[in-house]
Amino acid sequence: MARGTGRVLRLLEPWTTGQAILYGTLAVGVLDGLAAIVTFGLRGTPPPRIFQGIAVGLLGRASFEGGWGTVVLGIVLHFTVALGIVTTYVLASRIAPALARHPLALGPLYGVAAFFVMNLVVIPLSAIGAVVLRWPGSLNGLLIHALLVGPPATIAAAKAFAGRKR
Repeated sequence: MARGTGRVLRLLEPWTTGQAILYGTLAVGVLDGLAAIVTFGLRGTPPPRIFQGIAVGLLGRASFEGGWGTVVLGIVLHFTVALGIVTTYVLASRIAPALARHPLALGPLYGVAAFFVMNLVVIPLSAIGAVVLRWPGSLNGLLIHALLVGPPATIAAAKAFAGRKR
């Protein structure tokens, strides 16, 4: 076996539930975070302010005056939400295995569901309060969730399910 080939082969092996949650969370958090940086960056918002905006959900508007501490808090909160999104799907797929059998078909649907749960439940319960979804402005968020949030979560569940006896 060529040097390094063993590592590549291990990536092809099924994941444990813990690995699926960890890798799925990292994928969702990084992809969604990069999408936010690009999307809001095109509108002139610097990356630190984006993550302070996430921390507003916990601290209110004072987050914008918190410096790097609230930037880090925003990043932690962002990955905590990603953890919740991935964990929910991975664990649900253990109860309903059909969820793990079609990750590419169900990923965009799960991403759209995550978008609506975030905007209609989670954010209104935070210090941000109720939000008004404006069209077509919300279309960008829907697309990001359909392409970059849902699919990594469903693929992670599929990788964990692949290792289970059916």
